[in-house]
Amino acid sequence: MAAEILAASSPRRPPFGQRFLLGRAERRNLAMGLLFISPWIVGFVAFLLYPFIYTIRIGFTQYSGFGDPLWIGLENYRQLFRDDLFWKSLYNTLFYTGLAIPVGVVVAMGLALAMNQPVPEVPIYRAILYLPSVIPAFALSFIFLTLLDPARGIFNQALMAVGLPNINWFGDPRYSKLALVILAQFGAGQAALIFLAGLKGIPPTLYEASMLDGAGTWRKFWNITLPMMTPVILYDLILGLSTGIQIFTQIFVIFGNDPPGAPANSTLAYVPYLYNNGFRYGQMGYAAAMAWVLFLITLVLAFFIFRSSNRWVHYDTD
Repeated sequence: MAAEILAASSPRRPPFGQRFLLGRAERRNLAMGLLFISPWIVGFVAFLLYPFIYTIRIGFTQYSGFGDPLWIGLENYRQLFRDDLFWKSLYNTLFYTGLAIPVGVVVAMGLALAMNQPVPEVPIYRAILYLPSVIPAFALSFIFLTLLDPARGIFNQALMAVGLPNINWFGDPRYSKLALVILAQFGAGQAALIFLAGLKGIPPTLYEASMLDGAGTWRKFWNITLPMMTPVILYDLILGLSTGIQIFTQIFVIFGNDPPGAPANSTLAYVPYLYNNGFRYGQMGYAAAMAWVLFLITLVLAFFIFRSSNRWVHYDTD
C-alpha cells in the first residue's frame, strides 16, 4: 500500500522523445543565448574548427597555397621520417620544453613563496614580478637581446664581474637553447601568481599542527606545501607543455630566419620550421602534415602527464 502511494505521488518521467522538447519561453531563451554567443560561434567555426578539419585534407596533398591541391596520399608523412631537419627541429623543441618546464616550475614556486611573505611591501613586489608577463613576447625578446648582448649586456657584465667568461648566448650553439630557457623565466610572474593562489588555499591548521610536532621550514615545505601544491604544478605542466612546444616568436625575433635555426640549426624549433615550409617554401601540404604530427605529439605527452598525475597529485588534505 505504501509503495503504491509513493509511486502515485512521485512525478512521472516523460518518454525519452519528449524530454528534449522545449516550451515557447525555453525556445526564446535558447535563441537569445545563441544570438549573444554567435560572435564566438562564428569565430570558433571560421578560425578554429574549419582550419582544423581542412588541414586533415591538405595534409594528404601537394599544395602550394595556390591552385588545386594534388592528392598524394601518405607521401608527406613518409617524407617527414626522411627529413633530417624535421628530426632536428623536433629534438630542439623537446629539449627546450623539457628544460624550460621544470625550471619554470621551480622559479614560479620560488617567486610565489617570496610573494607570500608577511611584509608590508609585498604588493609592490608582486606588481614588479608580474610586470614582465604583460609585455608582448616580441618586445620582451628585444629587451632580452640587450640584456644578453656579449659586448654591452648587463647579464654578461655581471658574469665577468665575478670571474666567469663572457658568453656569446646568441652565436654559440652550446648556449643558444639555454638563452631561450632563461628568456622564458621572464614571464614566470604570471605562473607565480597562480602558485600564490595555491599557497593561499593551503589550510593554516596543517602548518600549526606541524609546528606542534617540531617540524622545521624544510619539512613543512616538503610534507605540506609541496604535496598541497601538486594540482597547481599539474596545471603549470600542461600549460608549459602547450606554450613550450609551440615556441616561435622569441626565436623569430632573436635569431631571425636567414638562415633558419641559426646558429648551426641549434634553434631550429618545430613551429618555425613548419612556418618556413608553409609560407616560405610553399609546401602547405607538408606543413599541414607537420601540424598534425605536432598535435599528436602534444596529445600523447599531455596524456602521459595526466596518467602519471594519479601517483603524485594530491587533491585532499587528509
